[in-house]
Amino acid sequence: QVQLVESGGGSVQTGGSLSLSCAAPRYTDIGNYMGWFRQAPGKEREGVAYIHTYAGTAYYADSVKGRFTISRDNVKNTVYLQLNSLKPEDTAMYFCAADVRDGGSLWRATDFGYWGQGTQVTVSS
Repeated sequence: QVQLVESGGGSVQTGGSLSLSCAAPRYTDIGNYMGWFRQAPGKEREGVAYIHTYAGTAYYADSVKGRFTISRDNVKNTVYLQLNSLKPEDTAMYFCAADVRDGGSLWRATDFGYWGQGTQVTVSS
């Protein structure tokens, strides 16, 4: 089982910024997409942002467009998520995901095969 390794996260006030990173083992085929989900207490896991690992095309949930930026470093097999203008509703555990199955949806957690352990983001008002 491939384990993605996340870092970053933390606690900030409204309007603050955080950076997350997610590294896959080198020489591991992680598929065409890598990205982030988040899950707040009592809520379902929701897709946040994804990036095509070769083309660099990025996709964002409407709730984070204009505030979050996803990028990747293919040499390091690492994806980054810059979180700006944070709001209390962004508070959640953030999970890195990769290896979406053929024909799967980027917005459906069950379609991803590789996961990180999660990193907490807390935004206080």
